[in-house]
Amino acid sequence: MVKNHQRFFNVMQVVLDATTLSLAYVTAVLLSQSNVVGIVAQQRGALWMIPLLLVVYHFMDAYSPMRSCRFRRVAFIVTKAHLTGVFIVFAAAFLLKDQHHSRKLFLMFACIGLLSMLLERYVVRRTLRHLRQKGYNQKLILIVGAGTTGLEFARKVLSQRDFGYQVIGFLDDEAKMGDLIDGKEVLGNCDALSSLLEDDSIDDVVVALTVNSYGRYGSIIETCEKYGVRTRIIPDYSQFLPSGTPHMEAFDGIPMLSVRRIRLDEPFSRFLKRALDVVVSLSAILLTGPLMIAIAIGIKLTSPGALLFRQTRIGLNNRPFDIYKFRTMRIDTAKTAATTWTTAKDVRTTKFGQFLRKTSLDELPQFFNVLFSHMSVIGPRPERPFFVDQFKEEIPKYMVKHQVKPGITGWAQVNGWRGDTSIRKRIECDLYYIENWELLLDIKIMFLTVFKGMVNKNAY
Repeated sequence: MVKNHQRFFNVMQVVLDATTLSLAYVTAVLLSQSNVVGIVAQQRGALWMIPLLLVVYHFMDAYSPMRSCRFRRVAFIVTKAHLTGVFIVFAAAFLLKDQHHSRKLFLMFACIGLLSMLLERYVVRRTLRHLRQKGYNQKLILIVGAGTTGLEFARKVLSQRDFGYQVIGFLDDEAKMGDLIDGKEVLGNCDALSSLLEDDSIDDVVVALTVNSYGRYGSIIETCEKYGVRTRIIPDYSQFLPSGTPHMEAFDGIPMLSVRRIRLDEPFSRFLKRALDVVVSLSAILLTGPLMIAIAIGIKLTSPGALLFRQTRIGLNNRPFDIYKFRTMRIDTAKTAATTWTTAKDVRTTKFGQFLRKTSLDELPQFFNVLFSHMSVIGPRPERPFFVDQFKEEIPKYMVKHQVKPGITGWAQVNGWRGDTSIRKRIECDLYYIENWELLLDIKIMFLTVFKGMVNKNAY
């Protein structure tokens, strides 16, 4: 049983964070100061900066339970909390007119502190998971409902031993007491819940009853709350909901279950993504400027016509916009270009255009689309209106991709789903990206694009 020790674990995490930040601060001071007097004078900053950061961590959910989260989710929460805390520390120093701490120190502390925190959380996580695999630090779960939903949940728990959950058995009105279901015993019917909770050994109760047992929910929740046990409900209609993404909202006090959680609907997430887009697009334009001039000369020398190709695509909230590319084809009618899929040996493509397509260099002007906020660097690839109208009738959930900005590259592209490949597989990747967006995922996709996504056999 874990719940009696949870407070101790939380305190230890705060102590570890305080120690890590203190070491990061000392390191930043040593690197930013060259004399002993300056080093001693600036150590006092830790007395208010670190406690302030820890308070921000608390309010930014950095100490919420993360046992069953992927590490990238943990890293995102910690990064968001740290950057918010650093901003508040900077603001406080400015308002207090603090002249004892240099900007160099602040910047170094922010960077070293973030890297140290991520490393510390990773080591703690790996250590706890190793202990859980050995049978320590286990949370005991009772599942109410031995039907398909309860059984599926039990199997997932048993397959993830490093999460540290242990199913002690089932309660079900329609199964016999003593029956074994996947090796776990039916401990009785739902009326036995109170007697099982009395010995104070169960950490969580997971309710997985069918909709026909709706009348049971009130008494089950009331019993769990009477004994102070956390209750979680798996709705009987969960098969219709995207995995891991639904969340509760409220409309004037009325709770509502939102079917799909779009992380980029959150203002702070949108700010982070837009900031990354502006930095990356500006850097790309400056770095590839000479290359784009060379490509423009190559296009002019190899075929008559305009340098850029503009085409209408469907973007955020189903709104059309003009996408920019280097022209890779001979002059064609707008109707043909808008309704015809490009093939591997398309006769309309010039030889120089084939090279540009194969290396994805024809996409470089889209960094201007990103700068103008038509697109993002990372996101689902935008499609032409003709094909959008076609795919939305043929492919389930196709239009969900338009709930975020389209991108120059995306999760589908770095996994090989580009060009004349499966649209269904592409949409599966797009939905995964939308539902699991994190800043670190964007950075990962950028690296994958550079190392394996630019030159692709399906790029034509």
